[in-house]
Amino acid sequence: MLSKQELAPQDPWGPVADFLVDHGWMLATAESCTGGLVAAACTDRAGSSAWFERGFVTYSNAAKTELLGVDAALVAAHGAVSEPVARAMAEGAVARSHARVGLATTGVAGPGGGSAAKPVGTVWFAWALPGGTVSECVRFDGDRAAVRDAARDHAAARLAELLLRPAA
Repeated sequence: MLSKQELAPQDPWGPVADFLVDHGWMLATAESCTGGLVAAACTDRAGSSAWFERGFVTYSNAAKTELLGVDAALVAAHGAVSEPVARAMAEGAVARSHARVGLATTGVAGPGGGSAAKPVGTVWFAWALPGGTVSECVRFDGDRAAVRDAARDHAAARLAELLLRPAA
């Protein structure tokens, strides 16, 4: 789990958009705590229809199951804010769309809802990529808006890193 808040590049969507277009790939988002902020950031860019396929806002557990195919038993066992659920959300976004890349966010934006194990500001991310799914947990500081904005920005910045990193 990352505990230090990271600064995002000024505009990670530009490199992401270029990469996706160059590869003929599309992106689908599956959002819980960010409530569509990631999809909105994508569609704020002119020409996003060339690389952004769709966004799922799955705030409730039932929506995660119905729209993304997340196993209800997985949510019951681990909670909605967990690595297995984030991974299932990202993979479900790809499976239930025409996208090759999926991005998922699920977390506790606050001000309530946190616990000792999952304090306010805890966000699980997952990125389903053609080579496999990557996930991580980050703890953001601030009020509800700050947590949601930071999660949106981190999701984009990390996707840019994952797509643009040199092949090993």
